[in-house]
Amino acid sequence: MIKSRQHHHRFIIRTILLLLSLNSVPSISAHFFPNLTSIPEELLKNATGNPWDFFQQLAGCHAGEKYDGLAKLKHYFQYFGYIPNSLSNFTDDFDDYLESALRTYQQNFNLNVTGELDDQTVNHVVRPRCGNPDIINGSTSMNSGKTNNTSSSHHFHTVSHYSFFTGQPRWRKQALTYVFSPENQLSDEVKAVFSRAFDRWSTVIPLNFSQTDSVYTADIRIAFFSGDHGDGEPFDGVLGTLAHAFSPQNGRLHLDDDEHWVVTGDVRTSKLTSAVDLESVAVHEIGHLLGLGHSSVEESIMYPSISSRTRKVELATDDIEGIQTLYGSNPNFNGSSAQSVQERETGSGSGSGAAHCVHSRWGLTGLIMALCFTFLLLL
Repeated sequence: MIKSRQHHHRFIIRTILLLLSLNSVPSISAHFFPNLTSIPEELLKNATGNPWDFFQQLAGCHAGEKYDGLAKLKHYFQYFGYIPNSLSNFTDDFDDYLESALRTYQQNFNLNVTGELDDQTVNHVVRPRCGNPDIINGSTSMNSGKTNNTSSSHHFHTVSHYSFFTGQPRWRKQALTYVFSPENQLSDEVKAVFSRAFDRWSTVIPLNFSQTDSVYTADIRIAFFSGDHGDGEPFDGVLGTLAHAFSPQNGRLHLDDDEHWVVTGDVRTSKLTSAVDLESVAVHEIGHLLGLGHSSVEESIMYPSISSRTRKVELATDDIEGIQTLYGSNPNFNGSSAQSVQERETGSGSGSGAAHCVHSRWGLTGLIMALCFTFLLLL
């Protein structure tokens, strides 16, 4: 009888320790870094490279010749829409399809249109970028150039390069809800990044966004995935493609869980060469969710590429003109989207969110301990 009770006591104690250890595990992925100082030294020493660095050795290739690796480059251009999906069985020959893809790519990104793999083009190809294609169904409007005349005495005009998805789909209501995948267990700090990103768009258009816990009724669903996640657009690990999003009214926004996401702080000063600013990518992908395609204006949020250790979160004129073409202007918009969002950033802070997380974690711990010790007394 005594041995039986001792056995039960040991079992309960082991159960308590197991529950406490499980509850002490951080609720966010190891690939999220709340700030720059939270990046472990071991990661700084062993940071992995870009999966596209291989293309660097192709610099200098010319039409009519054959080079090892050109078939992989053709797959890259096909993925982003520059080579038709109907083509397959790529060879390492520098053929007409590759030259045509290069010329269109160079035009879209305002590079020298040579049709050759010069250093400038290769250095741009290997930059991390959005996984959404630049060309859909064989047509591109990235660099189409839409002239906007102004009424100034000097007759100045601006050229915009914003683009839309085919058919210009958009949301037909002004109040949209978004939800985070429960499997990701994101911290309040990470969720606050997306709240700020949504605010940057709602500042300039008459739409508002609110978080919900309902996966089934939410208009927008945000999730982090690794590798192949079932939508036909697998992620490729650190750098390469960072995220992708679908046009209205699909509402799916997917981010690569393997990236080294920096949540707060100036990512530009990070020692980790693969550090990616989460808010910069979130603002871009929300633009897709709202109906914008890619732009050839490098200063714009909707420019497809963004280097690691780069922060770009303020809507450019090109972004604002494009999104207001779809939804009109927010009546309270005063022409500057950055100021109002910046005020919200400094005013909201992350202290209250962090305190809430700690309170919740310890509340659950106390409940577990109370239940277990009560059970012990009843033995």
